[in-house]
Amino acid sequence: MAARIRVLQDPAQGGDRAYGAPRITADLNDGVPVAERVNHKRVARVMREHRLAGIRLRRRVKTTIPDQSARRFPDLIGRDFSVGDPGRRYVGDITYLPIADGTNLYLASCIDLGSRKLAGWQVADHMRTELVEDALRAAHHDRGSLVGAIFHSDHGSVYTSKAYAALCEQLGVNQSTGAVGTSADNSLAESFNATLKRELLAGRSAFPDQATAYRAVFRWANRYNTRRRHSAIGNISPNAYEAARSATLAEAA
Repeated sequence: MAARIRVLQDPAQGGDRAYGAPRITADLNDGVPVAERVNHKRVARVMREHRLAGIRLRRRVKTTIPDQSARRFPDLIGRDFSVGDPGRRYVGDITYLPIADGTNLYLASCIDLGSRKLAGWQVADHMRTELVEDALRAAHHDRGSLVGAIFHSDHGSVYTSKAYAALCEQLGVNQSTGAVGTSADNSLAESFNATLKRELLAGRSAFPDQATAYRAVFRWANRYNTRRRHSAIGNISPNAYEAARSATLAEAA
């Protein structure tokens, strides 16, 4: 079993070094008859014995810069990060990507709560409002329309800026923010950031250069939506979840 787990964690073979026992168990049992499936406790034991634990994030840097004079928006999420119908509720945040020369890149996300899909994202060498605007535009392009959807964020100045509010109004998006200084109000986006950095850096302190970081994010985002298993949606990928939900709705109609 240890050999099979190593394959599932090997990026060169399409694996994921960040996978822990729950997701490894789901991969091992995928398409296997019930009588032949392995228990997650056994998988965890084998991983411990062979030192195959998933990679964990080492450090965290705050990127939220609040503007005390900015407009306040209501909290339309209320810490309800449950899955459901895609295209209705989104959350987002900014995280930094350290580069070996001491600089940083910054990634803005737009995550669909309904399916956990990374519907939109953007990477830049700055944290200006254009960064989060481009991430929202990417989600709009992916979905075709965001009219009536909610986008929830923290009180960072880029999200509460007049320019971002104007874009949300243009796209028909309802802005939502949590309480100032309360990370729990946007915990899913922060958890996403931690996962992204843990899996991209894979134990390293920084990317060797910006080009490498850009390529790594592109590959990771594609894998995140198409192959990465999420416990909240039954240990399948966001794309698979959305396809299954669409099929169910079509049958019901």
